[in-house]
Amino acid sequence: MFWLVICVLIIVGLSFLVLEILVIPGTGVAGFIGFILLGIGIWQAYSVFGTTAGHYTVGGTFVLTILTLILSLRAKTWRKIMLKSEIDSKVNVIDMEKIKVGDTGKTVSRLVPAGKAIINGDFYEVRTTGEFLDQDTEIEIEKIEANKIFIKPK
Repeated sequence: MFWLVICVLIIVGLSFLVLEILVIPGTGVAGFIGFILLGIGIWQAYSVFGTTAGHYTVGGTFVLTILTLILSLRAKTWRKIMLKSEIDSKVNVIDMEKIKVGDTGKTVSRLVPAGKAIINGDFYEVRTTGEFLDQDTEIEIEKIEANKIFIKPK
């Protein structure tokens, strides 16, 4: 009867580990609960059935953990819920024909020292050379360097 409790603790602990790795990574809570349940299951095997049974439980739990992780990572089930699309867009791609040094515009957000501005009717991520600017401030493009637009107040 008590073997059933130990097996349930170990299986539920493994389930929490698989959840942590595949479904909700990064939180750590499910993994922590899984390790605690595995530890309690192994501890109960040692305390109730002795050292030999405890050693067998540790070995079996280790092998079962490795097999469970390998099989769950190789299962095609996860491919059905996996995100397969790729993001190929780029941030702040600057068309050099639309804007050039000396063009003017207006800040849309507060620049501390970076933010959004509207220049020639288009929105751009811009940055100052260090100073903070309030919203609706008239600006002028000072330089464009590696897709970064540096502005100064007009």
